Amino acid sequence: MSLDDHRREVDRIDREMLRLLSERLRVARAIGEAKARSGSPIYAPHREEQVLASLVSAAGELPPEGVRAVFREIISMSIGAQMPAPVAYLGPEGSFTHQAALRAFGSSVPARPQRGIGDVFQAVERGEASYGVVPVENSTEGVVSHSLDLLAESPLKVVAQLTLEVEHCLVGRGPLEGVRRVLSKDIALAQCRSWLARHLPGAELVETASTAAAVEAVAGDPASAAVAAAAAASSRGVPVLARAIQDRRDNATRFFVIGPKPNPPGAKDEVTSVVLALRHEPGALQAALSAFSSRGINLLRIESRPSRRQAWEYLFFIDFPGHWESPGVQAALAELTPRCERVTWLGSYPQNPA
Repeated sequence: MSLDDHRREVDRIDREMLRLLSERLRVARAIGEAKARSGSPIYAPHREEQVLASLVSAAGELPPEGVRAVFREIISMSIGAQMPAPVAYLGPEGSFTHQAALRAFGSSVPARPQRGIGDVFQAVERGEASYGVVPVENSTEGVVSHSLDLLAESPLKVVAQLTLEVEHCLVGRGPLEGVRRVLSKDIALAQCRSWLARHLPGAELVETASTAAAVEAVAGDPASAAVAAAAAASSRGVPVLARAIQDRRDNATRFFVIGPKPNPPGAKDEVTSVVLALRHEPGALQAALSAFSSRGINLLRIESRPSRRQAWEYLFFIDFPGHWESPGVQAALAELTPRCERVTWLGSYPQNPA
């Protein structure tokens, strides 16, 4: 066969792939209608992982990462056809939360930036967004307190988690020696504290709503720079002055996907998150924790936060393996509930981050 013959064969295969993609999309829409009738969640991260793992296993000599990338976007197209509203995320476009939303849902699902974390929650609660993506914890600076506080009060449920490696850059019109102000989100500035102290000791640190918003603010000011992702700088035409300025090379942020309905049991490995308000009595925390340890349930994480209801009252955020509805978890909850003023299920979701 000649080169032109091979190209015509590729064109024929491409058209057949398009026909099959259209057929798959019709089936996906029918699945979305069935989910709406049954009240099932649209986004099912454990089902997506099952599909991707099965395809990689059946791919033969095809590269696994390539198979995942192609079918991840095909799945994204199917989810987008089922969702009645976009995904909300802490914006603007190019923020790390935007990157997390793209990893969770792909580029074919419509996504809408929000000015603040509270706006993400409100958009989902009002039905203006089908799901939301919010940061919850950084490996260097710890929890994002605003997200935890809102989770404790919101009816929304956590349906997925994912972890994103975070490389911060200093971006601006420069030059570096002319920078007098550094703008970014508070937690991003904190993650670069040592670098900024060494290289820009006299610069004023200014907090903004997001890293991407900081890039927009410094775009026309050579005396200002922003701490942000390289992607946020590139999309706005702002030069990168220094790369990888975070104090830890293993810097990463964990994000939650939140939605109006909880995941049903079914994932191979699941984590449940709850928030407890303990009674003011001796041994309340010890008794609450022993309800898990006595059943061999390992606590993956425990974090305390002021309740915001009254002074010196604290909430405990706890993550542990298993689904909320599993017998072992229900038995533990039945034992600890009498020791608590409140036990709230925040969600159950696949343990391994995307």
